[in-house]
Amino acid sequence: MMIRFKIFATIFIWNVLAFTGLAQESIKQKPIIQSKFTADPAPMVYNDTVFLYTSHDEDDAEGFKMLDWLLYTTTDMVNWTEHGAVASLKDFSWARQDNGAWAVQCIERNGKFYLYCPMHGGGIGVLVSDNPYGPFKDPLGKRLIETDHIWNDIDPSPFIDDDGQAYLYWGNPDIYYVKLNEDMISYSGGVIKEPSKPDNYQEGPWVWKRNGHYYMAYASTCCPEGIGYAMSDSPSGPWEYKGMIMDASEKTRGNHPGIIDYKGESYVFGHSYDLLKHETSTFYERRSVDLDEMQYNADGTIRNRHYWSIEGPDQVVSFNPFHWVEAETMAWSKGVKSKKDTLTGVFVSQIHNGDFIQVSGVDFAEGAMKFEANVAPLLGGQVDIRLDDKDGTLIGVCEIENTGGENVWNTFETKVEKITGVHDLFFVFRGREGELFKFDSWRFIK
Repeated sequence: MMIRFKIFATIFIWNVLAFTGLAQESIKQKPIIQSKFTADPAPMVYNDTVFLYTSHDEDDAEGFKMLDWLLYTTTDMVNWTEHGAVASLKDFSWARQDNGAWAVQCIERNGKFYLYCPMHGGGIGVLVSDNPYGPFKDPLGKRLIETDHIWNDIDPSPFIDDDGQAYLYWGNPDIYYVKLNEDMISYSGGVIKEPSKPDNYQEGPWVWKRNGHYYMAYASTCCPEGIGYAMSDSPSGPWEYKGMIMDASEKTRGNHPGIIDYKGESYVFGHSYDLLKHETSTFYERRSVDLDEMQYNADGTIRNRHYWSIEGPDQVVSFNPFHWVEAETMAWSKGVKSKKDTLTGVFVSQIHNGDFIQVSGVDFAEGAMKFEANVAPLLGGQVDIRLDDKDGTLIGVCEIENTGGENVWNTFETKVEKITGVHDLFFVFRGREGELFKFDSWRFIK
């Protein structure tokens, strides 16, 4: 435990030093989630949708303060919809800690979804659901993984090979794996420690297969951490280090990979402190998930990327505004937060004057004439509807009257200038000082 403490103390001190003197206006990158602090991205493709499970740094975290796991979805790789917490430490009756909900990963098999959850210092548990949104339940009532080095039992990564054999990898500072049984909640044989881990391995293994090659990406070097990767001819190794997907540099600080293919493209996910640096030069453990396209060379190796690009990935399909859209669907935002309750589900909160939400690549086709929004007024205010920029063309203003009662939801509407074609859509919120209203959903009418 003393070694682990020294490692994390070193990381913390290095991160604090790395923040010193940073010019906030120089940071142009845009993490994909802004209404919460998220880390350890675990994307999963299912039924033409990307499901992104993340760990969650609390807004008041100074060190690591992580209590639950969140879910986001997209079908265009740019606009992400929040679904709130899908699991937490409280879902494990045997878990004793009230902190430490670290990097999680989900996989589907035979119509069920298995969520592998590490509790720092508490082993690795597994939750099961009939759908990717949950609810997830603990089928074992005990840990799935608990080795003699329980503080090393973090960052589980499940993988199912073409022959149907499933594996679970994990570990810091070593790599371990087991062969999972078909039920995905038990394993045969013992825990295997990889005898020769690849160069610069730190933690966060992510295993996948492509064109006959086995890959393992991982947090590489320390400190700072980038994303390195290794290749093998077998899921059991040996793993040969091939290079860096994302360089370790002052910009990266910490990282945790997630790799998927979706609609003919490959993507790498990780995390950074860039959203925090937009807000303050003081260091806290409040991270944000990033995403970029990833490219392979002809021999199967992966092209290096120094850092997350400013422009991010291309949008793979246009966004349809002619149905009710959850307000927590966004490509970028400023100021707003999100909340979840049993009555409404997830909604946008903490809306103040000057805050905004951006939805990218919205296809208005041959025309939209009216806008509707489902809102619970607090002080009241207005939604300025603009195109292509937060200061772009104003096409309508939706007035939000204070109808009384913060849990009284009403539909407000306004006519808009006829819109055609594809545009980025901005909702810019205006009103007097204080929280203006809560925003649940919206749509345009043809």
